[in-house]
Amino acid sequence: MPDSCLVDEIAAAAKSRPDHPALITPASTLTWAELDARVEAAAGRLVMLARPRERVAIVLGNSIDFVVTYYGVLRAGRVAVPLNPGYTADELDYVITDCQAAVVVAEAEARTKLRSATPPCVPPDLAGATGELPEVSAADLAVLLYTSGTSGRPKGAMLTRAALAANHGQLDAIEPPVVGPDDVVLLAMPFFHAYGLNTGLGTVAHHAATGVLIDRFDPAASLSVIAEHAVTVTVGVPGMYMEWSRQPSVKRALSSVRTAVCGAAPIAPAEAARFSASTGKTLIIGYGLTETAPVLTTTAVSDRDKAGSIGRPLPGVSLRLRSADGEVLWEDGTGSPDEDLAELDLAVPDSAGTDPGEIVVRGANLFSGYWPDGRDGPDADGWWGTGDVAYADGDGDLHLVDRIGELILVNGFNVYPAEIERVLDAHPAVAESAVVGVPDADTGQRPHAYVVAALDPAPTPAELQVYCAGQLARFKLPSIELVRDLPHSAIGKVRKREIAS
Repeated sequence: MPDSCLVDEIAAAAKSRPDHPALITPASTLTWAELDARVEAAAGRLVMLARPRERVAIVLGNSIDFVVTYYGVLRAGRVAVPLNPGYTADELDYVITDCQAAVVVAEAEARTKLRSATPPCVPPDLAGATGELPEVSAADLAVLLYTSGTSGRPKGAMLTRAALAANHGQLDAIEPPVVGPDDVVLLAMPFFHAYGLNTGLGTVAHHAATGVLIDRFDPAASLSVIAEHAVTVTVGVPGMYMEWSRQPSVKRALSSVRTAVCGAAPIAPAEAARFSASTGKTLIIGYGLTETAPVLTTTAVSDRDKAGSIGRPLPGVSLRLRSADGEVLWEDGTGSPDEDLAELDLAVPDSAGTDPGEIVVRGANLFSGYWPDGRDGPDADGWWGTGDVAYADGDGDLHLVDRIGELILVNGFNVYPAEIERVLDAHPAVAESAVVGVPDADTGQRPHAYVVAALDPAPTPAELQVYCAGQLARFKLPSIELVRDLPHSAIGKVRKREIAS
């Protein structure tokens, strides 16, 4: 994306729709002009707290304060690092240290968890002396979004301003539009997650639409908010739609909704059908990753009613299915939005569909590799392997199968077993542990730990869960099962497939 295409979307929205509602909370409504003024003040303060391209950690919930801080960081030419306020002190310390944050902006509760060795921490009221704002480039790093790695330690996916904007351009090429300027969008997905940050908040800013903020999801309360503000677009995960479909008031509460987007984790076809039966509305299913800003495929460009499908690539995204030996099994997308819309049927396989293969993608929305040196990013030709396995059916629609690795998706959030195993194995009464993902009706998956005790009497599962709760975020906490031993391979590696079978 050339710099001439770089747009400060908050400033643009304030110029085109100054009096249009930008953000709605239970306590207040902010217009685009009012939001722009607050972002300008925050940006001026942030240039005094961090140097150009330095990292600013943001430990805030879904609030106006988060929005002002995040867009203030971008306007100031610094790099935003949104973090989960629910992280433990250890988790916050690791990421803040890893990204070498110059300053932390945090709410009061989160500030109590920050250690004295962390950089300066300030509240979200970014008042005080202000400095001159710099010029920014589309190629500049905009945000680091931390996602768990195979080692169990989170790693920061580097997304440029151009990558974030590219995903909006790709979504804009869909007809009919998924979101437009007159929409009222429910912003319930956490902003520290790529889905909530760019697909939710970023889309609202991109279209100068209206966002309704929800910090903590409650099924009944959120339906009341939707009805009160005549929400027209919901951006959610399977667990949200599953909870809503079981509420007696759901059909009436969602009567204003014209678009319901579901992503971040697979939804069971039966649950999607339950939601449709309860509301008379069809979910638009999307698939993507933090590293792709995040949307890659959607049923909005294919068959919206096909059970189990994740659709086809967005216009402007090229996607291949690749076998373990490198053979390209299937390919869709030319890399140009206009060409993609005209050529959607070119890649339709024969009626039998394809064998499963790894999803490999290329597009302007891809990340620049992992912090700090860009490792494991797209190859020289721009292709990047997602680690997800899918197949294309006879119509050319994609279906997810599994992960190549051991990633567990809890409501769309990445949890790697190694991180939990490291915590459990440090307990003096634990000899060994193995963590696998198991199906969960509410979250899609949850971590389940098999633990071999080192002492007699053995620790109780409750004791071990309390121990884990001090070092792991809530969504990473495993259910625990004590076992006598674990199966091992000839080289001593735990055979997890045998445990789960």
